[in-house]
Amino acid sequence: MFNLTNKVALITGGGSGIGFAIAQAMITAGAKVVITGRRENALQEAVASLGENASYQVNDVTVLENLETLVEAIESSVGAIDILVNNAGINMKKPAIEVTDEEFQRVIHTNLNAVFALSRTCGKRMMERKKGAIIMISSMAAYYGIDRVPAYSASKHGVEGLVKALSMDFSPQNVRVNAIAPGFIETAMMQTAMNSDPARMNKALDRTPMGYFGKPEDIGMAAVFLASEGAKYITGASLPVDGGNSIGF
Repeated sequence: MFNLTNKVALITGGGSGIGFAIAQAMITAGAKVVITGRRENALQEAVASLGENASYQVNDVTVLENLETLVEAIESSVGAIDILVNNAGINMKKPAIEVTDEEFQRVIHTNLNAVFALSRTCGKRMMERKKGAIIMISSMAAYYGIDRVPAYSASKHGVEGLVKALSMDFSPQNVRVNAIAPGFIETAMMQTAMNSDPARMNKALDRTPMGYFGKPEDIGMAAVFLASEGAKYITGASLPVDGGNSIGF
């Protein structure tokens, strides 16, 4: 029931971190995967590691006018997109009173505007075919307050809202829309941030009942589930993969 054989998955920001782990998991489950990102060298290295069922397209999701061309190129060369994973995103840690309008808008544009635009583009095609799964990457910042990330928090709350709204629009045509909300996952980016702020790291760990940080593959396995027939009656949901962090004290 978790078999993704003959499925085509588009994963934005798939060259490293959580996106790469999702690509690995979906390939293991049988899917053909297309990863995107801005750095071609990183994408080439990722595809070499992922194997013959992986390919890449250099793309910046923030250039909204190019997304239709991206989807057309993938569907013409690889096949109809069955699974979209909106993984690409940026963060910025800064006291709210110091965040400029331009900085705030840059995060919102990447994490929310681009996510909507690509979901709309893929969703239209999926609805015509009456099948598809769209997976958003949310955050603990959409579950509770975190200091010094106002733009990121706002963008992820917006993603949670999109999941509910798009589910209402898309699901009657058998296109499911769900989110994964990672807890604190040991990526290179997270480790760099935590190592520079030990108090924040200890606070995050203390409120995680399982007592340790997650691995990127934990998110990958959750994505396979939500993309598969095992989740065929799940839409509009946000799945925390967080070791209990969202319910921790």
